[in-house]
Amino acid sequence: MKKISTIPAPAVAGVVREKTAREAIAEIKNCMYDGADMIDLHLSCLENCDVETIQEIVSSTRLPILALNYNGKYDWTPAELTEEERVESFLRAVDAGVAGIDMQGYTFHVPSKNGFCGEDVYSFTKGNPKEVVTDETIIQKQCDLIDKVHAKGAEVLLSCHPGIPMNCQQVVELALFLEKRNPDIIKIVTAATNEDELVESFKTMVALKKEVKTPVSYHANGKAGSLSRIINPILGGQTIFCVDRFSQSSTMEQLDLKTVRGIIDNMKKI
Repeated sequence: MKKISTIPAPAVAGVVREKTAREAIAEIKNCMYDGADMIDLHLSCLENCDVETIQEIVSSTRLPILALNYNGKYDWTPAELTEEERVESFLRAVDAGVAGIDMQGYTFHVPSKNGFCGEDVYSFTKGNPKEVVTDETIIQKQCDLIDKVHAKGAEVLLSCHPGIPMNCQQVVELALFLEKRNPDIIKIVTAATNEDELVESFKTMVALKKEVKTPVSYHANGKAGSLSRIINPILGGQTIFCVDRFSQSSTMEQLDLKTVRGIIDNMKKI
């Protein structure tokens, strides 16, 4: 099984949000022929997410698949899965042969999905960030899940979407805090509401590359954040999440896969 963390950075990931195995396989082939290095498969969009269905999808491609479950259906309505059901979907996907899972920072503590619930004692807990957990009991449960996935031969991307502007120090300290859980890749998404915050995200990516041993994927959402989706990977970010064929189910802020492939390949020439 090819390890996602060892794909030379920046890895171009084709995001697949489809309802059926056949539709997912078709989109994976589009991504493959347009230059994707890996696939980002949304489990909660699939109408059937059993082992056999995921095995069918996995066997359709030579590209490694990162499975995620953000608890949203194809049409963006809530899937309303419990944490136990979400975690079980990860383990089924690993058993079906995916290369890794995307474990969100709020895993095992749903209230943290929408805002910070702990004691405000760290630089990165300022401003009510989402998906940030500091409770040691919850962290241990996450570590146990990471260990279980590793024992099955797969990797873990630990993602955190604070959803607020954060400075360089805050993001680096958050990454180092997350790194203690032993993930294979760390993903952090903050926000940029103006050009100063966008430039801060560039500075932050350079610092992350220098100070964090674990590969990090970092960019900023928001009205000023779009350039960070391509510039930050060029500065050392591990992964670029792209859409090959935009549809009603797509994340519209994500970049076009074919365009990104061209940019990355041309950058390598110089």
